[in-house]
Amino acid sequence: MDADKVEKKHREDVKNSIGRFLFVGIALLVQLGWVVLFLFRLTEHYLMVSLIVRVLTVLVVLRIFGKHENAAMKMSWILTIMAAPILGVVLYELRTRSNFIKTVSRRFNVIDRELQPYTVEDAEIQEKLRNLDRGAANQFYYLRSYANFPVYQNTDIRYYPEASEGLKAQIEEIRKAKHYIFMEYHAIEDKNAFLALKTALIEKAKEGVLVRIFYDDVGSVGFISPAFVRAMEAHGIECRVFNPIVPIVNLFMNNRDHRKITVIDGTVGFTGGYNLADEYFNITHPHGYWKDVGIRMEGEAVHTLTMLFLEMWNTMEKSDRDYAKYLPEIHYSPKEPDAFAAPYADSPLDEKRIGEDVYLNLIKNAKDYVYIMTPYLILTDDMSRELCLAARRGVDVRIITPGKPDKKLVLKITQSYFGSLASAGVRIYEYTPGFCHGKMAVSDDTMAVIGTINFDYRSLYHHFENAVLLYRYKAILDMKKDFENCFSESMEQTEKYRSGRSTALRIGHCLLRFIAPLV
Repeated sequence: MDADKVEKKHREDVKNSIGRFLFVGIALLVQLGWVVLFLFRLTEHYLMVSLIVRVLTVLVVLRIFGKHENAAMKMSWILTIMAAPILGVVLYELRTRSNFIKTVSRRFNVIDRELQPYTVEDAEIQEKLRNLDRGAANQFYYLRSYANFPVYQNTDIRYYPEASEGLKAQIEEIRKAKHYIFMEYHAIEDKNAFLALKTALIEKAKEGVLVRIFYDDVGSVGFISPAFVRAMEAHGIECRVFNPIVPIVNLFMNNRDHRKITVIDGTVGFTGGYNLADEYFNITHPHGYWKDVGIRMEGEAVHTLTMLFLEMWNTMEKSDRDYAKYLPEIHYSPKEPDAFAAPYADSPLDEKRIGEDVYLNLIKNAKDYVYIMTPYLILTDDMSRELCLAARRGVDVRIITPGKPDKKLVLKITQSYFGSLASAGVRIYEYTPGFCHGKMAVSDDTMAVIGTINFDYRSLYHHFENAVLLYRYKAILDMKKDFENCFSESMEQTEKYRSGRSTALRIGHCLLRFIAPLV
């Protein structure tokens, strides 16, 4: 993009942002003015305007009620609009009518159609799964038939119980790159943890390896500046930013790229919960000991990770449409030939709730146990009910959340769900050494999910996310062992919340759960 186009886009973004800011400001003033008018009982004109506002409010509420959205999210918006009609409607419309999301959605559809011919499908694998375990086969079938994410064999998985181990492995693999290195992260901090990685990337770029870095602007806002992009490009490294922050104000920061993906030559990939910033590797300790996890993939399943990166990379600026050179046919002999993996992604661009559905399927199919680790537990009604049902039918359901939160309000909201879960028999643990940021679930020694998807509305409904569904891997037992270690380091809170809450606390929890879908 030349300088004139950049400057033009900058002016347009600033203009749009100022307009949106003024729009919300005016709406707030109008709402306050409406209250003043009400207090002074301006009956004659007030009654007519009040009738019009009430009719419009009812129409908006009915439209929200009729949407195919989560019931709790709809209820929060409906009550907000009923309490403050003018401001509530304006905020709701701004939330749902982002021009950025509309643009991204159109681009996604085009790119997905272009990538479709490269989606690999093997009917024999589904048949093998059905013969092994119909329940597991159905979960993978959901991903393939509904979301277009195929299941693979011929892939090896290694689990890293510490983010530092995953980063070390990434650097080792990057130094072996021959053709390209793709990296997509929510947050990058140009400091100590990133230094060795950056050095390796610069070295490979000098050797002629194609290196691309894609990061989320809000996720990295406190860590790096536009100077980072210029510095990387000076070394021959291509950079793009997802949904850049616009100067002054930008009201559409609700949908972020929360994915964490590294792909080397299309055959080795990494994903997990950690970003590329010092706190994730315990170089700094803002919230005690930081617990994070990740996996290394090698083999055919990396094909999907490569496609996910290309999808996002071309969404921000469409270029380099010769996808075939990044998606080579992989012939890999795995150490675990009878294991299965399906990388997948979720986005806010459609009504599909893939991230939530995979978790729900895992919980619903659990027979003996299901262990969950998440930094944020802000549950939908469906998720809460499924967890409680699993515990009531005798499944050992355990959840680990942070003992030292990064956001106090989110901790309070998380704790507001503990009472109903504990009463149903779900065991609740708080990770006392610090902040557990891993996003994973393990069930019955055979199935697991690991990736970037938190158990909260933001991950399940608003962010671009990715994860991997695993079946019959040794890594699943490694994950279970890590859970057991974390249980021993955590404080169980089940009895504390099962024993009942005061009336004041119940009221407080109700208020917190009301705002939960809006956080």
